[in-house]
Amino acid sequence: MKVLLLITSEHTGGAAIASNRLMKALNHSGINAKMLVMIKNTDEKNVISILTTFPRKLFARFYFLWERLIIFCKNRFSRENLFTVSLANTGFDVSKHPALRDADIINMHWINQGFLSLNHLQKIIRTGKPIVWTIHDMWPVTGICHHSRECDHFISECGHCFFLNSNKSNDLSHQLFLTKRKKIFSNNNITFVGCSQWLANKVKISGLSKNHPVVSIPNPIDVHFFKASDKLLSRRKMGLPTDKKLILFGAANVTDKRKGIHYLADALTVLTKKDGNNELCLIVFGQVKTDFTALIKIPVITMGYLDCPEKIASIYNAVDVFVTPSLEENLPNTIMEAMACGTPCVGFDIGGIPEMIDHKQNGYVAEYKNAEDLANGIQWVLYEADYTRLSEDARKKVESNYSEDVVAGQYLELFNHLLT
Repeated sequence: MKVLLLITSEHTGGAAIASNRLMKALNHSGINAKMLVMIKNTDEKNVISILTTFPRKLFARFYFLWERLIIFCKNRFSRENLFTVSLANTGFDVSKHPALRDADIINMHWINQGFLSLNHLQKIIRTGKPIVWTIHDMWPVTGICHHSRECDHFISECGHCFFLNSNKSNDLSHQLFLTKRKKIFSNNNITFVGCSQWLANKVKISGLSKNHPVVSIPNPIDVHFFKASDKLLSRRKMGLPTDKKLILFGAANVTDKRKGIHYLADALTVLTKKDGNNELCLIVFGQVKTDFTALIKIPVITMGYLDCPEKIASIYNAVDVFVTPSLEENLPNTIMEAMACGTPCVGFDIGGIPEMIDHKQNGYVAEYKNAEDLANGIQWVLYEADYTRLSEDARKKVESNYSEDVVAGQYLELFNHLLT
């Protein structure tokens, strides 16, 4: 069986990391899996880039900027929601690519920011090959947004899009909703995979996809690489304090409001006011675009952007708890990685997070946007819970639900079903 995964980037972003792990898991299970990408970051032989010439690289940059310019103009020249929506108005035609022609199954993933346009998606669908669309956010089943937040307009036909500050029913979100319905969803050879049950449920109620089959299969992780190791040795290896309770927070862009840094800052303030605790220290990894340390009432150590897997695993093992105050999430790789290393997690009750963290069994699920409850969760993990049991149960959850063989087996069952 030959499976081709389509995704914008080989490694950049959570969806890319998850897709790369899936490709490797499928290959380990005996499936011939390859990735067709726009941006290739390594010399991996199973990853094929479409940017094979300098002119194509120029076009890719132009496509990206052109789409963002249209969004900028439609949003009254505001940068606020520049990357919360995508139009898929530009991209490359890969429908006749040899790798696609050779594949038995097309497995689409995150294809935005200049990789595939709606017209090109239509051409792929018209090849007649079975298509599995693994969705990592809500964009495939909305007009333009990647996360609808509290908006439910995608259930009908979008319009009045708050991301565009629009009060019109026939705005850009509505127009693209109808275009998606005509060009993509009028065909019945698409099966959706939600990486969380939460996201699968969004597929089931969307006015675009509600008549299409959908299953929930999580992202995989290599549990032989991400595993528990000695905490003290890990701290020394990473140059971190050995006499503190270490709280970890990380994201691709730490200061992105959607990642909830302000809620974490408020939660840490609550903790320090409660008992005057002076043994806490916040460890942060990821890109930092603006200074945020003034918000934090405890010592902060910034590790910068980490692209070395060994260092990432070491930092999870070095800390006592991983906190994700994110306001928009599907199935975060960070939580999965932390839990695989036996590090309990605390996060808000949003998206797929409560599917990963079993409340007070392997971590703590806090009330959404409630900084005080987030503080309660950190306090509970660090000082009240049976930490050894928490750590062991976190690891067991990942082994039984997210290991490569488990996830690859679920995909193999789906693929075999589609080919019979």
